[in-house]
Amino acid sequence: MYFKDIVGHEDIIRHFKSSIELDKIGHAYIISGEIDSGKKLLAKAFAATLQCESGESEACGKCKSCIKMASGNHPDIITVTHEKPNVISVDEIREQVVDSICVKPYESKYKIYIIPDAQLLNAQAQNALLKTIEEPPEYGIIILLTSNLNKMLETVISRCIVLNTKPVRERDMLEYLMKQMNLTEEKAYFCLDFAQGNLGKAIKL
Repeated sequence: MYFKDIVGHEDIIRHFKSSIELDKIGHAYIISGEIDSGKKLLAKAFAATLQCESGESEACGKCKSCIKMASGNHPDIITVTHEKPNVISVDEIREQVVDSICVKPYESKYKIYIIPDAQLLNAQAQNALLKTIEEPPEYGIIILLTSNLNKMLETVISRCIVLNTKPVRERDMLEYLMKQMNLTEEKAYFCLDFAQGNLGKAIKL
């Protein structure tokens, strides 16, 4: 949940930290990359850091906000869900984002919405989200996570800061698999060959 624990993605982490240090936080982001490439981890680490009471560019992990985030009970960090496996409907976006973002944060500086599988947003849902992205409240931040940027409307993409995940370096993956997952070197290399720079895939294997 913290930047320091993320393997790879240094450029995205650097962007997030710099925006916090310079107080130039965007209101809408798209994190694009293949499945299991770490998009949700990056979004959660960014959200945790933004809400952290320390005000630093790395979440402290000790304050009330960080503790709530770690337990999945932070009232101002909302993960959008959907019932049908292959689509996020306009009603779900209206109910979970559009109609609720006008309510001010309960206890934090920001109200952050994380939308996993944003490629499943149908055109109506994306258009419903568009007005909120165009005219967000001062405290509102929307982070869309997608494994297929081509499924997103150009009007949505153009109004977001787009960050693309990249393959993790082999030596970093190898170190993680052997030290954190306790794999032998032989098994670790097998996972590396399978995952092709995607640590999430290697961990699943």
